[in-house]
Amino acid sequence: MSTIRDWMRFCVTCFRGCDVHLGHGTSDPFAEASALVMQTLNLEWSADDQILDAVLLPSERRQVAELLRRRVNERTPLAYLLNLAYFCGMPFYVDERVLVPRSPIAELIEDRFLPWLKDEPLRILDLCTGSGCIAIACAKEFPDAFVDATDISLDALSVAAVNVEHHELQHRVSLLESDVFSKLPGQRYDLIVSNPPYVDAEDMADLPEEFLREPELGLASGPDGLDVTKRILAEAADYLTDDGVLVIEVGNSQWALQQTFPDVPFVWVEFERGGSGVFVLTADLCREHQALFESSI
Repeated sequence: MSTIRDWMRFCVTCFRGCDVHLGHGTSDPFAEASALVMQTLNLEWSADDQILDAVLLPSERRQVAELLRRRVNERTPLAYLLNLAYFCGMPFYVDERVLVPRSPIAELIEDRFLPWLKDEPLRILDLCTGSGCIAIACAKEFPDAFVDATDISLDALSVAAVNVEHHELQHRVSLLESDVFSKLPGQRYDLIVSNPPYVDAEDMADLPEEFLREPELGLASGPDGLDVTKRILAEAADYLTDDGVLVIEVGNSQWALQQTFPDVPFVWVEFERGGSGVFVLTADLCREHQALFESSI
């Protein structure tokens, strides 16, 4: 138990033996182990293979062991232990005040929301911004756009402010305390993106312990997981430009949404890197079905 390779192997053994749940940015025990050890040592994940045989200092071994203990025994997500998560290839500060970034919307951003956006957006709204990762990634991808990022949680906005400053986007990303659209009267956006709370009551009762470390406000959304999404749908038409586009992630609540609005032609995005439950709706369709959406809340 002296080298980086030894500690990675030991972490994998612990994760598998203790049935640690993965799902906060890594997809297998080896990736989780690599992230824990390499990030703790301030090394790149893609470091040369020869460095894996480097011997850790006693202080480094203690540090890795302590993070491993908390990851396994306390079931704390690794991103919280490191105060670090990646989204669209960019680093973000995270702690227990926000969800760990993991939305497949990242792939949509990198693809510039094609083919749904006809022109490059000049005004973007990120509802339920959390850590600010979606808003910041959109601002990076569309350098001429101004982005409003809202959240009902002041704690979340405090974390988002750290990330906006870190990525030097204070002049283009505005953070606003708002319950969905409540503090945005008269505003119009070319693109509205949201990863709102969407976990239904049944799934909330069965969540792995790691997810219970995240703020419930960012997860739970009523019996069918659609409380917040229905409110967004009911008002989106009033905040989109004529050719605007609405993008919302509803995750496992996709089935419930389709059952609630069977006549609405949601476009469900297929992702190359995995993920599901993200739909696209044009401004025209938001207007066409607005009365139906309003009647559901």
